[in-house]
Amino acid sequence: MDTEQHGPPPGEQGPHAASAVPAASRMNEESRIPRSLAVRLFVYLVAGHLIAFFFFLLFELGASRQ
Repeated sequence: MDTEQHGPPPGEQGPHAASAVPAASRMNEESRIPRSLAVRLFVYLVAGHLIAFFFFLLFELGASRQ
């Protein structure tokens, strides 16, 4: 008779059931930012630069009229 334990029986979850994903995959997933955050960051950066360009243009046009 085999007395060694090889983990929980099929259908039961052990204490480490959530760690079924390999550690390398989890590290890669944790080190990347979510796609929605990356898109939002890109949009904010583009919008911020457009607003800065608009203000720069306003000041340049205002200075050229004096």
